[in-house]
Amino acid sequence: MLLQNKHVAIIGGGMGGLMLARLLQLHNNNVRVYERDLNSEVRVQGSPLDLHEDSGLIAMKQADLLDEFYKNIRPNASKARIVDQNFNLKFDEHSIIKESLQTNSEENNSNSLQDISKPRPEIDRSVLRNILLNSLSPDSIVWNSQFTAMEKENEGWRVHFKNGTTIYADLVIAADGANSKIRPYISAENSIYSGITMIEGTIYNAKENAPHLFEFSKGGKVLALGKEQTIMYGTKGDGSLMFLLSSKIPENWISENDLDFKNNQKIFEWFKEVYQDWSSEWNELFKSNELYFIPRPQYYFPFNQSWETQENLTMIGDAAHRMPPFAGKGANLALLDAFELADCLTNNEFPDMKTAISHFEKRMLERAAIALENTLRNGEQLHSENALERLLSIFSKTI
Repeated sequence: MLLQNKHVAIIGGGMGGLMLARLLQLHNNNVRVYERDLNSEVRVQGSPLDLHEDSGLIAMKQADLLDEFYKNIRPNASKARIVDQNFNLKFDEHSIIKESLQTNSEENNSNSLQDISKPRPEIDRSVLRNILLNSLSPDSIVWNSQFTAMEKENEGWRVHFKNGTTIYADLVIAADGANSKIRPYISAENSIYSGITMIEGTIYNAKENAPHLFEFSKGGKVLALGKEQTIMYGTKGDGSLMFLLSSKIPENWISENDLDFKNNQKIFEWFKEVYQDWSSEWNELFKSNELYFIPRPQYYFPFNQSWETQENLTMIGDAAHRMPPFAGKGANLALLDAFELADCLTNNEFPDMKTAISHFEKRMLERAAIALENTLRNGEQLHSENALERLLSIFSKTI
């Protein structure tokens, strides 16, 4: 047993980190998740997740959480309505009965917008996180533990947190997201700007604060494309509406223009400037006082990234293979990473941890490179001149 009498420290309590902890605990390993949040309620969770059969759902099954997952999915959340920039409805999944998709392996690996048209069960991110949290042993999560530094000690690591505490771990796994503070201990390769920036907005109590858009979504998602730009939004189980404004802008445009994301009026003025050819019906996104924004420039790590495997340190999810969300791969790959790493560490097929980690990292990077190719192509197609026509063609083939 590679992990017998060893302490495993997972840094980061996102989907990948929590799934990894669950899978390791099923094999009776000593594992703790160190999360910077004060508690499970602090952070606003993002958009709903659609789990894929070849990744996220595999991990849920192995974690014995598939039944709980299906009890909490939102059936309408995956249904799409497609409109143009003037809010003209072009496609409505709610009004049709979809037949089961019969896709072959070639289609499953297709580098096209078909990836985002496939029916997949969706669940609110906060609900899925709670399912994973509740599956862990008591005291598995050490809250208020923001990583600051670590150094080698004996055969493991001495890990330091902002609150002044330290811990010793025989194995450290970075699951701390796209801006991972542990990644530099593993790889010196930097991320690359994709050319696309998203502005994420959340409207609370959307039925009252954005009634037209809330009603129009029918509990699903709305995709709008035009002028090489997109607006995507959907509602969540808590009654909020989350939207993404996505467009091609220079990497430093936001900082150079000193755009204040706490000033909703300034963001509205930015929207009217950048989306000047879009219908005024979209202005409802900016009318609420219960409205919050987050800038999200989209980066990715190089296709051919590599690093020297270490015997007691590795990383999963966005920390390892950051990529834009244009194919819905991020959380699914993080969950699959968790499954495969847990399997490598517990299946008794490898003589030592370094060999097990090396096997995992090789497969992970190969898989991530394929996903990144699909993702970047999707991003380019979604922001192309004929993006709407292309997306409508893809969706119409799934009826």
